[in-house]
Amino acid sequence: MSAGRARLWFPSRRALVLASASPRRVALLREVGATFTVMDPGPDRAWPGSAEPRHGVRALALDKARRVASRRKGAVVIGADTVVVARGSRLGKPSDPGEARAMMRRLQGRVHEVWSGIAVVRDEEQRTAAECTRVQFGKLSESEIAAYVALGESLDKAGGYGIQGAAAQFVTRIDGDWTNVVGLPLARLRRVLAEFV
Repeated sequence: MSAGRARLWFPSRRALVLASASPRRVALLREVGATFTVMDPGPDRAWPGSAEPRHGVRALALDKARRVASRRKGAVVIGADTVVVARGSRLGKPSDPGEARAMMRRLQGRVHEVWSGIAVVRDEEQRTAAECTRVQFGKLSESEIAAYVALGESLDKAGGYGIQGAAAQFVTRIDGDWTNVVGLPLARLRRVLAEFV
């Protein structure tokens, strides 16, 4: 990766760390030329009580970033968390194919929201932000839903689908940042990182 691309993304000599085991988030950062290392923050924490989506994703992203920052003094650590909201209900990662199919039934033919929270932490300094993108799915039959879930894309993704995979063919409209739906809103993250240069 060229040094020019890396400086365009984060013009700092400080170490940049992604506190996420998500291959999709890793791929997005690589696409913009970021120079970074990856550290798994550990298991996902439970949703923070009755928090609204914009607050819940920020809190979970901050928890991930803090866990890694405590082991990487001086580094700039990025945490992220994503949830899908369909008709007022939060849809996290499905626990099994049956739950994935149920999620797809809720999404098909309707508009849903994808909320991602990001947190950037360096020692005691921290910033958080949240991004929302509205996504519309076309109508799907039971056989189409079953065939999609059988592909195996669903189980590690909020809402039970990956827009960067086979589910892209179900999307009829997006209002907002596409990278947010993948799980890391790059434009918003770049603005937050600018405060740590």
